[in-house]
Amino acid sequence: MTQATQLQTKSAATFRALKCKECGEEYELKAMHVCEFCFGPLEVAYDYDALRRTVTRETIQAGPHSIWRYRPFLPVETNQPIDVGTGLTPLVRANRLARRLGLKNLYIKNDAVNMPTLSFKDRVVSVALTRARELGFSTVSCASTGNLANSTAAIAAHAGLDCCVFIPADLEAGKVMGTLIYSPTVMAVQGNYDQVNRLCSEVANTHGWGFVNINLRPYYSEGSKTLGYEVAEQLGWELPDHIVAPLASGSLFTKIYKGFREFVDVGLVADKSVRFSGAQADGCSPIAQAYREGRDFVTPVKPSTIAKSLAIGNPADGVYAIDIARKTNGNIESVNDAEIIAGIKLLAETEGIFTETAGGTTVAVLQKLVEAGKIDPDETTVVYITGNGLKTQEAVQGYVGEPLTIEPKLDSFERALERSRTLERLEWQQALV
Repeated sequence: MTQATQLQTKSAATFRALKCKECGEEYELKAMHVCEFCFGPLEVAYDYDALRRTVTRETIQAGPHSIWRYRPFLPVETNQPIDVGTGLTPLVRANRLARRLGLKNLYIKNDAVNMPTLSFKDRVVSVALTRARELGFSTVSCASTGNLANSTAAIAAHAGLDCCVFIPADLEAGKVMGTLIYSPTVMAVQGNYDQVNRLCSEVANTHGWGFVNINLRPYYSEGSKTLGYEVAEQLGWELPDHIVAPLASGSLFTKIYKGFREFVDVGLVADKSVRFSGAQADGCSPIAQAYREGRDFVTPVKPSTIAKSLAIGNPADGVYAIDIARKTNGNIESVNDAEIIAGIKLLAETEGIFTETAGGTTVAVLQKLVEAGKIDPDETTVVYITGNGLKTQEAVQGYVGEPLTIEPKLDSFERALERSRTLERLEWQQALV
């Protein structure tokens, strides 16, 4: 690459260091994620004065139709990031679901249609692999509960990077196939996600690969901020009153908060109090348990839930998620597997959005919070749907009925139609009891 080409592909970076979230120690912008002094997590620090001088609503809107319209807020140097159309997913005004729940101003941020692999993980991976390439990695990897493996494999294929991903051996078939199709090396580990993650830490140290959610984690996690940026832009450059989002590691939750605060700090939106509420599955709810018990620490658990994309028993950012929920007057709740299935069906039948189990968890927690009087009906509430239901069809098999098999004759159709209407009346009567 010539010097002239390098100048064309790079711009003045607005990120300046890696900084420990606990002790504040700063480090060079390399592949590391843990403070050498206190072992706290590292995150990216920015030059906000430079952002205030250079970024406006107009410069953002003139950018690409993807997360890279927010490139100055993301930890990459290049003007040619790995852009596969990720981001700017719909913010849907959910009128029918709102009426069902008794709310007035409800929106769905629908990352079930995110590109290229139908989950919010495409955001974080696009950022992580762009930075991996800048740092000189030729092989990229991840520890994943499914969606991250899909994204890493797909975007690595697009970028021409070697890829090896690690997943628990009991993942849903749709997520396994959704990774294998891109021809990475897939390691199915006989253990849960936390065991997979520990193995990956050893591999990262031994082989020197770029693991998006280990040694590249400070850069990777910044991609989730775009879910905050987009909601603010799509609401007409205003912040919502309340958000409800799923909790696995807790990173997504904390980065949406950071994204909102950054837009306030650089003057793109007016400041306001936004309540943050989180959703977990009962079978893996270490953050919700700590929140309910008033603890400032998270006790690891062994996951046992259909919401496998949320099944992280030792969440890295759990304590930070708890802090945000508390200081914003939000909540953290959990729901059981039956409620998760009901949440998937409720969103589908009211808004035509088929979400995976993480989304079912979030919708079910939304309903639980409404019924407990913890969401003001007049609040502008945004619910984050982070993945597509086509990936976790096993979760709803046996709960959505069967097609009516008929002969190619009108009278056969009429008999089946009458049976169908009779069943609908019975179900409606039972619902009223």
